[in-house]
Amino acid sequence: MIYLRDMPLRRANYRVLAMASLGQLLGSGLATLVGVIIPLLEIGRHPELTPFQQGLTGCVSLIGIMTGSLIFGRLTDRYGYLFFYRLCPALTMAAALPVLLMPHWGVLTALLFVMGLGVGGEYCLDSDYISELMPKRWKLFMVGVAKATSALGSILFALVCFIMMRIWPVAHIWPWLFLTVIATTLLMLLLRIRAYESPAWLMSQGRVQEAETTVKKILGPDVEMMAPEEKTAADAQPPKSSMADMLKGKNLLRAIFCGIPWACEGLGVYGIGVFLPVLCMALGFEDALPAGADAIQHVMHVERSVELTTLINFFMLPGFVAGLLLMRRMSHVKMQTWGFIICALGLILLLMAYENHWNMMWAVAGFCIFELFLNAGPHLITFVLPSQIYPVSDRSQGSGLASCLGKVGAVLGVFFIPMLLSAGGARLVLWVSIGVMLFGALLTAVFGRLVMPAQKSTASK
Repeated sequence: MIYLRDMPLRRANYRVLAMASLGQLLGSGLATLVGVIIPLLEIGRHPELTPFQQGLTGCVSLIGIMTGSLIFGRLTDRYGYLFFYRLCPALTMAAALPVLLMPHWGVLTALLFVMGLGVGGEYCLDSDYISELMPKRWKLFMVGVAKATSALGSILFALVCFIMMRIWPVAHIWPWLFLTVIATTLLMLLLRIRAYESPAWLMSQGRVQEAETTVKKILGPDVEMMAPEEKTAADAQPPKSSMADMLKGKNLLRAIFCGIPWACEGLGVYGIGVFLPVLCMALGFEDALPAGADAIQHVMHVERSVELTTLINFFMLPGFVAGLLLMRRMSHVKMQTWGFIICALGLILLLMAYENHWNMMWAVAGFCIFELFLNAGPHLITFVLPSQIYPVSDRSQGSGLASCLGKVGAVLGVFFIPMLLSAGGARLVLWVSIGVMLFGALLTAVFGRLVMPAQKSTASK
């Protein structure tokens, strides 16, 4: 017999990690996909799209994610994980399928919102499910690994889009790019057929024997869910907070500390991430099209920007790897603060290269620094903070609230970037982004002292 908190990692732990992490892969992949289809929509069916419509197309799935995080976070705390664990990918797939049959901008906008609902549910489920089924010393690291799979989502979806556009260089291919979403959600559903209810949720409902049996089914018959002293601590857990209580007193500080920097990070991950192909063209990374260029030339121009986007996205992965290696050695508050600051420095380098017409490699280097440190710091740390500072009874709700606040920043970024591009070009987008990164650093440093005053490093905890 071995207790869950002390057990070595087994194949079953990795299976839980892989199954739950696909939600992160799907979310980042969907954001990348939206960034690819917007310029294709401009070329194909909707050359009349205004900056407002472009922004709405980019942010509507994020509004869905924001809504889904709040709704499903509350529902899973009340009714359990398993049903929603299967419902979320099914909902996303059900919304992606009609895009193939009805490739119209209005229909696409509505369906992107529904896809976002499913992804938002994933965001408030996966970190908790992974955390409760890992040994104590591996909990935060494995939650971080789950977040790192979002890098794979951005890379894989961009790569598949590039390959499909290379084979079929026509603007009307954009609905078929949603096959990436359908394939991912189908895989998630198949893997979750044999999933089990959350043991921690069963325990919180007083179904102790069922919780212990579930742990044995998932991890092995020799694994005990809790040591005797852990059961005593679980019995002493405070009651679940209402939504109003989640925005009062210490919980308000927690929400600000987790949510507002997440919103600042959301501008970089989604605002810049979604419009990365468009920004690459606006920054002059590709030669200008000749006057009177036909539709195929326009598509090939987008294709080259997607190729460069894929290259830049590759820097997400080493960023996450560096962050995971530092998580157990460095204060998470410092990681997030310095991550924001160095992101701002990367954007300053990009801005200087753009303003002074330096060699394109300087601009690409600025983008890569931004991606590297965004993912080594804020993108990773904002995801693991809620599970550290909220009690078990409020963890899903706290994660959902933080994710919701984070998506507010993402929505604002994605919605306004086309308007900023129209009003002041890439220069204005970069100045605003630099300011947001520095604001995120300031908030993290100030509220980190209030919410996590004792943390020096995860190794000391």
